[in-house]
Amino acid sequence: MRPFPLPAAPKELLNKLNRGKALVVDDNQTNRTVLKALLEHAGFQVIEAENGALAVELFSTEHPDIIFMDIMMPVMDGYQATEKIKALCGTNFVPVIFITALTDHKSMDDAIQSGGDDIFVKPFDFIILKSKILAMERLRELHRTTHDLCNHLHRDQEFAEIIFSKAVTSGNVALDIIQAQMLPASTFNGDMLLTEYSLSFDLNVMLGDFTGHGLAAALGALPASEVFRAMCRKGFSMAEILASINRKLHGLLPTGMFLAAQYVKINRDLNYVTVCNCAMPDVLILDGTSGKIKSRVESTGLPLGVVQEIDYKPLLQHISIQPGDRIILTSDGVSEAQNSHGELFGQQRFEASITKRRNGNHLASLNQALKHFCQNTPQIDDISMVEVPCVAEVLPTSDLPPPITTKALAEPDPAPNHQALGISWQYQLQLVGSKLRTVNPIPLIIAQLQELEDIGSHHQTLYTILTELYVNALDHGLLMLDSSLKQSPEGFSQYFSEREKRLENLRGGWVSFSLNVEQSGNSGRIKIRVEDSGAGFDFDNTDGIDDNNGQLHGRGIILVRELSESLQFLSPGNKAEAVFIWND
Repeated sequence: MRPFPLPAAPKELLNKLNRGKALVVDDNQTNRTVLKALLEHAGFQVIEAENGALAVELFSTEHPDIIFMDIMMPVMDGYQATEKIKALCGTNFVPVIFITALTDHKSMDDAIQSGGDDIFVKPFDFIILKSKILAMERLRELHRTTHDLCNHLHRDQEFAEIIFSKAVTSGNVALDIIQAQMLPASTFNGDMLLTEYSLSFDLNVMLGDFTGHGLAAALGALPASEVFRAMCRKGFSMAEILASINRKLHGLLPTGMFLAAQYVKINRDLNYVTVCNCAMPDVLILDGTSGKIKSRVESTGLPLGVVQEIDYKPLLQHISIQPGDRIILTSDGVSEAQNSHGELFGQQRFEASITKRRNGNHLASLNQALKHFCQNTPQIDDISMVEVPCVAEVLPTSDLPPPITTKALAEPDPAPNHQALGISWQYQLQLVGSKLRTVNPIPLIIAQLQELEDIGSHHQTLYTILTELYVNALDHGLLMLDSSLKQSPEGFSQYFSEREKRLENLRGGWVSFSLNVEQSGNSGRIKIRVEDSGAGFDFDNTDGIDDNNGQLHGRGIILVRELSESLQFLSPGNKAEAVFIWND
C-alpha cells in the first residue's frame, strides 16, 4: 500500500495522558510508523501487526483498547481479521477503525459488515482522525457503563428471582406428583403456577399467564399468590377466590396488564373437577386408560384484572372424572412457539403430541415434540405445561383426627354445669334469601372460631362438618335438588347447572347456624345445629346408610358421622345437630 504523508500536528493534539493500548495493522512499514508516531503523541501505547493473522494473535495476548485496520494485506486481509477479533471480543467493545485508500462503495460496505465501527480514507487529516478517536472512546465508555449496569441489573434480577420463588412457588403442594415445565423467556417468568389444598381436602391448581414476560409480568404474581393461598386455606369457594384475585389485580396492575388463568379444583372424592378458564388455551382432560381427550374446557371469561367486578359462578364448569384421568394445563406459549421459519407449533401438533405417552407421561411427549419443532430457535414467550394426575396421591391425607370419646366430655348433660364445663360462648348466624346466593358462611364461621378459640388443627375437621351440613340444608332443604343426578357423568353437569339456576331464582327461605362452645382446659365440645326453612325429609332410615347408592344425603351423612361424636336429625327433617369434641 502506498504511504500517506505525515500532516503537521497542532500543539493541542489529544490528551497526552495514558489512553490505553492501540493496535496498528498494516503491511506497509511506513504507514505503521507514521500512524504509530501520531498515536504515541496522543498518549497511546502502540503495538504493530503486518497482517491480519498476526493482528488476531496480538489481540488475544495484548488486549488492545482500539484497533486501526488496513484492508488489503497478505496472509489474512482486514475483513477476515476483524470478523475473528469481534468474535473474540465477547461482551467487550473494542472499536475497529478501517484506514484504507479504497473508496468504492462495496469496500466500505464490506468493512462495516465484517464488524468495523468506522472508516477513514487515506490520506487523512489528523484533526479528523482525532475526532474519530474521541468518538470511539466515548462509545467504548458508554458501552462499558451500559455493560456494568446490565450486569448489576442481572444480579438484582437473580436475587429477586430467589425471593420471588420463595414467596410464590415454594408454598405449592403436591409438586412431587404434579408434572410441571415452566420455561421463562427471560430471567423472570410471566407465567405462574399455584397449588394449594382447601379445608375440604380438595386440590386447587391455578396456571396464570400475565401480559408480556419478565420482571414486570412477574410482579403481579406476588399479590395473586397471597390471595389464592390465604382464601384456599380459609375454605372460600373457587368463585370467591377468583373474584378476590380479580379485584386485587384490578386495583394494582396498570392499564393494559392483566392475568389470563386456568383454575382447576379436584374434588376430594376424585369423582369430578371444577374448571374455570379465563382467556387461556383449552383445558384438556385425558382418559386415564386410553390417554385420549375425553373433555375440553374452552375459555369463557375475561382475564383477571380487566374489570373490577366479575361473577365467576356462571363460568365454572363441573366435569365428571375417573381416578387415573389426567388434566393438562398450558399457557399460549406452547401453541405459539415458533421454529426457524416462523411457523407456529399450533393446536393440532399440541393435541397430537399430548395424547402420546412416553413412559406414561404425557408432558414428556409434549416436551420432546416442542424441542424437535423449535430446535434452537430463540424462545419469544414464556412456555408452561402442567399435568395433574387425578389420583389419590395428589390429594392431602384424609386421616382426620378421630372423634374423642372421653367420658367426662362425651356424655351429654341434660342440665350442663356451665361453671364445671367452662361454657365459652355461643354463636348464631342466619342467611336469608339473596344472601344465600352471594355469601359463603363457612369461612366466616371458621374464622370466628379460630379468633375466639384455640382449636389448633381441628378447624379443618370443623370446616368439613359445617360444609356438609350447610350443603345438605341449602341444596336439598331449600333448592330441593336430587343428588341421584350425580350418578352419571352427564348428571354432574346437570346437577350444578340446576343448582345455579335455582339459586338465582331463590327469593325467600333461610339457613341458620347455632354453635354452642364449651371448654375445659385443653378439651372442648362444640354443639352445631344447622336448620333450614325447607319442608324436611324422611330421616328415619339414615341410621342404616353405609354406602352412596343414590341416597339423598348419603355421602355427607357418612362423612359427618365419621368426624363427629354424634349426629342426629330432628323433626321434620330440616334440623341437623352434630357434636364435635376435641382434646389436645
